[in-house]
Amino acid sequence: MNNGIKPFSFNTPGSMHVEWGGAKRLGELLSGWFKERNLLIVTDKFLNESGLLEETKASLKAHGFHTIIFDDVVADPPEHVLMSCVELGKSQQADIVLGLGGGSSMDIAKLVAVMLTSEQPLSELYGIGNVQGSRTPLIQVPTTAGTGSEVTNITILTTGETTKMGVVAQQLYADRVLLDAELTVGLPALPTAATGIDAMVHAIEAYTSAHLKNPVSDALAKEALRLLANNLITACTDGTNRAAREAMLLGANLAGQAFSNSPVAAVHALAYPLGGHYHLPHGLTNALMLGPVLRFNMKAAAELYAELADVLLGESQEDTATKASRFVDHMQSLMNASGAPQKLREVDVTEESLPTLAKDAMLQTRLLGNNPVPVTEEDALNLYREAF
Repeated sequence: MNNGIKPFSFNTPGSMHVEWGGAKRLGELLSGWFKERNLLIVTDKFLNESGLLEETKASLKAHGFHTIIFDDVVADPPEHVLMSCVELGKSQQADIVLGLGGGSSMDIAKLVAVMLTSEQPLSELYGIGNVQGSRTPLIQVPTTAGTGSEVTNITILTTGETTKMGVVAQQLYADRVLLDAELTVGLPALPTAATGIDAMVHAIEAYTSAHLKNPVSDALAKEALRLLANNLITACTDGTNRAAREAMLLGANLAGQAFSNSPVAAVHALAYPLGGHYHLPHGLTNALMLGPVLRFNMKAAAELYAELADVLLGESQEDTATKASRFVDHMQSLMNASGAPQKLREVDVTEESLPTLAKDAMLQTRLLGNNPVPVTEEDALNLYREAF
């Protein structure tokens, strides 16, 4: 008996514009969307000094924007990077914020947009729904096809030597998003692989999430996975292929919208300690843990894996278990073909550290609660051993 659709909410940024080369006329686009002109650009040093943004800056200047550049964003940004950016924005009276770069730059931009006008200390923002009031106008422009941070309401900060904390709030959704896949053309093969696999993990975990799974996220996750899986290897081996780059960026974006509403689970929970202890790129840590977690979740998620197999491999009359196994095998073969490292030992993770990683993974209660199968500390240790 069909009891109808369970109640659910779906949230995403106010507007999205997709245009190859759109960043070159960003000033024209923004001038039609916003009246504010004192623009704080949040990015990283490599992007700012690479020349990639020169036409964007020229376009902004031509349309009356005064640009303030903050380019000290680093991977897994610590709290002091955020506070330095807030201080710069306040001192220059920024009234609009642009996150331009990878997930770290966009994450920082979200909280900066809040803290430019808020009196709340950062310590009060951590957790879910703790941000009060509004924020400065916010635009997000990704330069990698992976995190989906441009369409999520989550910021992750490094809070200690090996620990991270998140802020989750409706105010972190951007007002406008620009997807310009031309910005991703210069990304080398390994970061392309890592970020692309990260996006696929978002889609898979959103589709199999134990909580808040909903029909809109499901539809986005399936289309995201189709776009990403069908174009990952081409994007890695032929980085100038426009069709592949556009498909990857759109796929990552759709996956971001999916998991922002149907949240991720054990792959991410086990990936975070690897990033904290070994400072490995987030996409790479997800890639290393995906296979073991997919196999671990098989007992509860086989039917959902079978549905994803139909999306990637074509519909068949095979039984659910066979389809699910083919899906997991296909994902593993994609990761292997992408050139990403396949084992923890290949990225200098030590076997002695696995118990510590497992203990730290258990702190990720927000994520572990979404997993289709409960994860104990012993389970986490066994998953790390399998990945090792």
